[in-house]
Amino acid sequence: MTMQTHALPQPGLIWGLYPENRQPENNSAWLRRLNALGQLAGRSGLRRYEQIARHSLELEQHVSTLSSTAFSEAVRGLKQQLKKEGFNAETIAQAFALTGDACRRHLGMSPFVTQRMAAAIMLDNQLAEMATGEGKTLVAALTAAAGALAGMPVHVITANEYLVTRDAAKLRPVYAALGLTVGAIQQSLESNWRRAEYARDITYCTAKELVFDYLRDMPVRSQHRTDLAWHAAQFPETETSQKPLLRGLCMAVIDEADSILIDEARVPLIISELHENAGKQEAAAEILHLAATLRPQIDFRLDHHAHTAVLTDTGRAMLDGKADSLHPAWHNRRHRDENLCLALAALHLFQRDLHYLVRDDGVHIIDETTGRLAPGRTWSRGLHQFIEMKEGCKVSGEAVTRAQITYQRFFPRYLRLCGMSGTLAESRGELSRVYGLNVVRVPLRKPSRRTELGQRVFLQRTQQWNAVAQRAAALAGQGRPVLIGTDSVADSDSLSAHLTQQGIAHTVLNARNDQQEAAIVALAGYRGRVTVATNMAGRGTDIPLGPGVENRGGLHVISCQMNSSRRIDRQLKGRCARQGDPGSVEAMLCLEAPLMQRSLPAWLKRFAEKYADKNTGQLPGWLGKSMTAHTQRMEESRQQAQRAQLLHSDRQLDRQAVFRD
Repeated sequence: MTMQTHALPQPGLIWGLYPENRQPENNSAWLRRLNALGQLAGRSGLRRYEQIARHSLELEQHVSTLSSTAFSEAVRGLKQQLKKEGFNAETIAQAFALTGDACRRHLGMSPFVTQRMAAAIMLDNQLAEMATGEGKTLVAALTAAAGALAGMPVHVITANEYLVTRDAAKLRPVYAALGLTVGAIQQSLESNWRRAEYARDITYCTAKELVFDYLRDMPVRSQHRTDLAWHAAQFPETETSQKPLLRGLCMAVIDEADSILIDEARVPLIISELHENAGKQEAAAEILHLAATLRPQIDFRLDHHAHTAVLTDTGRAMLDGKADSLHPAWHNRRHRDENLCLALAALHLFQRDLHYLVRDDGVHIIDETTGRLAPGRTWSRGLHQFIEMKEGCKVSGEAVTRAQITYQRFFPRYLRLCGMSGTLAESRGELSRVYGLNVVRVPLRKPSRRTELGQRVFLQRTQQWNAVAQRAAALAGQGRPVLIGTDSVADSDSLSAHLTQQGIAHTVLNARNDQQEAAIVALAGYRGRVTVATNMAGRGTDIPLGPGVENRGGLHVISCQMNSSRRIDRQLKGRCARQGDPGSVEAMLCLEAPLMQRSLPAWLKRFAEKYADKNTGQLPGWLGKSMTAHTQRMEESRQQAQRAQLLHSDRQLDRQAVFRD
């Protein structure tokens, strides 16, 4: 496989002032054909990346002897060479050598061969599957630095704001040594500061903040369709609000790529405006009160998978009889029924401490993928306002959509797109089909010492928590740290109460105390520590082992998460036994988990009760394994279909918008 050496995109006369791929669907199709050839290359392609990595190590030995002045001169020389030649094996090796030496000088570590291989793979516009704990932070630095040295504005996209802040701060001295600037986008930043951060050579951000800023740029770009108009908009006397936030979509480096491109790609990203309407709030309160009087299975039915409610014929007939006595807003039958179904969903399908938190008299969404709060996000079509009423919070204005896009349509607009994760193989086909991205697996730096102890499945939560508590107490008594992963804030609170009752000292990490995340994670690998966490601790989190823990067997992970895919199972397993350390993992699951409750038919649950142990409630291994595997397969298929439907709908909306223009 040969490295791509064509001209590298950057704002200017050739690529325009806001470079982006204007035919992403055609480009993805072309990349899919290229990926097919790349997969045929197999191990030979991997050997080429290894050659680049080892050559960069050889060059770094010379670079390490340079004075600060000579180092800066070498950086300037490479920039000129990259402008002339673009990316090839030699220029990439030189970039890695300089960046690697900067890491050694300022971080006290130099990237390993496998890290350099992963970076070379990504500079070839591909995805690198690199096992959890193999050092993806430095891989992102190698890749981003090479792109920025070539003159491209680079966006490094991470899974959450905690990682944005951590990685940008950690790597700032490395980038500075290369003459590069680094920015970080936080949700609280105002437009002027955002624009300044995007003006840096390398900008760290979350996918959601990036996409929202791209959508905010759309009205500005529509006003300045020609480059001449764009140039005019850059003069100091021009209103700052009329300047774009971004400098286009030149190069993106996506950390935890499967989380962003797959898990988070099931809902559109929407820019909206809030409109206050006291009369409508009064009408909404009336319909919510009415929804609370309806009878499940008689007047309405719930779809737990789609989080929607559907009225029965009986329910519709009952509502038709009450229509004349309702607020005038509900005299239209279709409008009334749609809002009543939203109210039913708010009452019965969206749960506090699972889907949202109530804090400071407001409803705050919990991101299903990361387990963190999602500041600024709201549910659309009035659902958010119904939940606020349900919880007795101050009711916000109704959100009216201004612009929207999906990840599936946004990311192919980058002229250079790459990424990495520890869990990509299961989604290889979808990543190629939707984004035109090939997956290349990077070998482990050291043989794995992880011990996998299988799974146990219990009938009830209490039985599950009893088993978890006994296991955690036994391991902590041996001096081993224990990390227990739970599905939700509610589950982490429930388990915490059980552990407290059993006298087991522990710490809880969930969306309620996310500000203490760094401190909790820093101690989670110490002797005898028990940490209960939602999937906040599932991605981008390195839990260092405390003194003496390695000799006692390392970190033990207990997964109580009934995850929607096998990829997420692998993510939690990856918290232990990193970089050749010892560690072990097991799963303790329960049929009362929401996903199991939604997916398993009643007859199968009754069948399981017959075979469960009468004392512990534990299912036979063969039965528990088959039930969890069936549930995951069904959920993976459902979510993949949901993403495909979302992409289809988004493309239709885009075609309609183009037709209207």
